[in-house]
Amino acid sequence: MGGAAAELSYEVRANNLSRASENRIHDDEVARRFGFTGALVPGVEVYAYACHPVVARWGQDWLTRGAAECRFLKPVYDGAPVRVTAEPEGREGGLTLRAESGGVLCATGRAWMPTDAPAMGVAAEDRPWGPPPPLPAERPPASEATLAPGTWLCTVPERISAEALADYLQGIAETDPLYAAEGLVHPGQILRLCNRVLTHNLVLGPWIHVGSTVRNLSLARAGETLAVCARVLSNGDRKGHRIVELDALVVAVTDRQRRPVAHVLHTAIWRPRQAAG
Repeated sequence: MGGAAAELSYEVRANNLSRASENRIHDDEVARRFGFTGALVPGVEVYAYACHPVVARWGQDWLTRGAAECRFLKPVYDGAPVRVTAEPEGREGGLTLRAESGGVLCATGRAWMPTDAPAMGVAAEDRPWGPPPPLPAERPPASEATLAPGTWLCTVPERISAEALADYLQGIAETDPLYAAEGLVHPGQILRLCNRVLTHNLVLGPWIHVGSTVRNLSLARAGETLAVCARVLSNGDRKGHRIVELDALVVAVTDRQRRPVAHVLHTAIWRPRQAAG
């Protein structure tokens, strides 16, 4: 998929895959109490939509070693049309990404094919893998203490079945045949696992994923078991919101090794200012 790139576009109807989630920001009634029109479509799915023109440009090579960053500016609502555009940029031959819904710019970002060696934050061998960490017997509430910088949060390894892959591809209305044909885990599914670093370890109220920077490190395939281990980089206040940034490493787990799949800087409003009271 080399050569000069023209602008690519992709249109899809948004689908809220987290209606039954513990995060009630994906519930109409709760979201309206926070000032939104209705339930928010998860940012990980907006990222999944944005990946479509990127993979159309670079194919499997991007899923193996490409990179992207995405910032979610405005809500995308269930059932609304979304238009993603990917425009060539000069820097590193990358693509500038925009996602619009109802005439509103909802997300921006960029994707590129790095030429440098991946920097995975804390080295993979320094992360506390060993035996799979158990989930807390009783999850503590999210707080400044439980999300203090330097805190480690890990997920229990999860096998991504062929059925789970097929369900996800259907849920996001993915039209690229590559994933089903090759049994490749979708990048949206991989980013979803980073959300679970929070939900598997802590009790949160309504919270909002606001952005991620992703460096793909290897392909993940249906049938593999994936896990995430993350370190809290920061936990601070921004315009009344409490915001946490995680340095996360997604790995494929076997009895003998941990293969890095993606390095993610993952940012979320874990306590919106509307919930400060």
